[in-house]
Amino acid sequence: MFRITRNVGRIEIVLEAKKIGTDYLLTLTGGREHVGAVATGFFDEKSQRASSSVITMPGHSEEQLALQGARQVSRATKKTTVFVAGIHQDNIHPEEITDVVSAAEEMVTEFITFYEKTKITGRNG
Repeated sequence: MFRITRNVGRIEIVLEAKKIGTDYLLTLTGGREHVGAVATGFFDEKSQRASSSVITMPGHSEEQLALQGARQVSRATKKTTVFVAGIHQDNIHPEEITDVVSAAEEMVTEFITFYEKTKITGRNG
């Protein structure tokens, strides 16, 4: 299990990752938690490429966070990834959204770095 938090303005963002068999489940939540978008990332061994697909709940804006997160993690791990995103803050300002997106992207990168380090040392699991 992997878990990191980041305070971004008025919102605490949490990224959690869990290994399910050989695959990964990540949740990115903050503020009033919910399921705003769910993406699945796939790694194709033959082409050595990762792709992802997303379902976004009506009225939610987490599509790109989930889509990109699933693709990035699948590319790094070469495994199937399910990425759930749900971040909500009442009366959020555009600059706050930019800060949240930036922090979320950094957190995904931190997970990938963790994965790469633990894979090498054999502690991944």
